[in-house]
Amino acid sequence: MPRALLALAALCAAAAVVLQLFPHLTASSASTARPPHSTAAPRPMPVSDAHSAPVRLYAPAIHLSADVLPLALDGAGAIEVPGFADAAKAGWYALGPRPGQPGPAVFVGHRDAPDNVYRHGRRVGGRHLKNGAFAKIGRLHPGDRVEVERGDGSRVAFRVTRIGTYRTDRFPTARVYAPSRRPELRLITCGGLIAPDGHWDANVVVTAVAAG
Repeated sequence: MPRALLALAALCAAAAVVLQLFPHLTASSASTARPPHSTAAPRPMPVSDAHSAPVRLYAPAIHLSADVLPLALDGAGAIEVPGFADAAKAGWYALGPRPGQPGPAVFVGHRDAPDNVYRHGRRVGGRHLKNGAFAKIGRLHPGDRVEVERGDGSRVAFRVTRIGTYRTDRFPTARVYAPSRRPELRLITCGGLIAPDGHWDANVVVTAVAAG
């Protein structure tokens, strides 16, 4: 595969979840879920009550242990994703439910990213792809455990119930982001095949519910 296409393939980080999926919030919304087109590093969103905010995400079955980056919305009303320099982190939609609260707490992350990230104007790394934080979430199985550590050191445990792969142009928004009276998680990254435009053509979505 040409090097340029490899670099473009990494542009897909996760489904850009539009605000209309969270009708209890008020902001501009787009009409469809779509992959992000910008890889600019977003600013972490300040959060209130940091004690209950997630700080680390664990999925022991796939050896996932990632710091959490609180994110908001981009200019188009879609959820931001971590920049490539933060590809090892999980982005949490800080305007939605917190883990442990009723409703789906949404985490997005890179499947892969170029390792030639620029920091302070200098290239760091080579010209290859590296795994992102969510590289292996598609290998989770129903019953696997996912834990979220909060700012106060407590942990909230979840149990995986479903793993699905959906084309980006047929993303089942109503099902994936349906309101819930119980605490739930959504882990989202890209998947499927690399389309002619260089992006992955699908999204992997892991659904988990509160354990116990």
